[in-house]
Amino acid sequence: MANPLDAFDRILAALHGAALDGAHWPATAALIDEACGAVGNALVVGEWSGDDVRICFAQYLYRGELRQDLAREYFDVYYPHDEGRRRLRVRPAGQLFHSRDLYTETELRKSPAYNEGLRRCRGQNGLQGRLDWQSGLRVVWAVGDPIASGGWQSAQLDLLESLVPHVRQFVRVRQALVGADALGASMVSLLDNSRIGVLHLDREGRVLAANDPAQDILRRGDGLSDRDGALRASLPADHGRLQRLLKRALPNLEYGLPAGGSMTIQRPLLRSRLQLYLHPVDPAQADFGARRVAVLALVVDPTRRSRVDPVRVSALLGLTPSEGRVSALLAEGLAVREIAATAGFKESYVRFLLKQVYRKQGLSGQVALVQRVLATCSLALR
Repeated sequence: MANPLDAFDRILAALHGAALDGAHWPATAALIDEACGAVGNALVVGEWSGDDVRICFAQYLYRGELRQDLAREYFDVYYPHDEGRRRLRVRPAGQLFHSRDLYTETELRKSPAYNEGLRRCRGQNGLQGRLDWQSGLRVVWAVGDPIASGGWQSAQLDLLESLVPHVRQFVRVRQALVGADALGASMVSLLDNSRIGVLHLDREGRVLAANDPAQDILRRGDGLSDRDGALRASLPADHGRLQRLLKRALPNLEYGLPAGGSMTIQRPLLRSRLQLYLHPVDPAQADFGARRVAVLALVVDPTRRSRVDPVRVSALLGLTPSEGRVSALLAEGLAVREIAATAGFKESYVRFLLKQVYRKQGLSGQVALVQRVLATCSLALR
């Protein structure tokens, strides 16, 4: 059998394409299954608060075939009582664990979640790992059972472990694009987006083009700037990390196929940090020495208020139009007084509506509601 690690470059290139176009994810997932000898894999994104969870995205793919029937069955019937998922929550993020190791010996014999749910999903001998990176958010990647009767081989496990940070980066880029309402946008049309900073970098890491939000960030020089076209972070520690990420994301024979990366950048004048995502673009395309886009850089400024669609909030959270409107305005960063002035309501009525939303959503206050609205509206990958 060919060494599965030989497929790493092909999978990484496919992940680069899928991050910018989600329609490529099923084919990428199938490529992973084939290279690793697995029946399929599942990607789940949700918001956790204690034992409460809201699943924002769950997709089960068996060799590229969507099996949402199994996803619905697992979450409706087995998930609330799954002992293994509770143990996975406290395992370190960024690692894969054998499904069997998440259950006690007694549970391996008697647990309905393991003996029925995972058997139906063909994951009893599979692998599971947390890829999350933000408080309250959980991203789980699960790989199904190995097809070969001999179980997992070391080369297959090595390949899967090496893919974990790249699958996580794929999700990060998708979330950044969803948050900017930029899913499906081309490289050129992304420059017209006003909700997220967009930079095109050439193969030397110099800025080829920047949209208005990115130019505003660079002009202020608060955290990120460009000197003679080269990106620079304000603080030395951040700048060193930025240069290492750029070196990995740019075409370079020494490092092999380019790989994306993410970081936060501290701003000396503000407490909030910029969020930077570097994403390789068409690394295999020959450029014959001409300047072309080699890396797409997305810069998220949390202080830049993004509009939250109140109609979408109402539909996704099951709220009345008025409840959805005040919830959306709260998520945009407005105080109760400002919400009242914007919506034409009395402040007492705004507080009443918010209390109604807290009750419906089982939440305790404004911070929890903002997290719920932003996660629900921004985490869908499709």
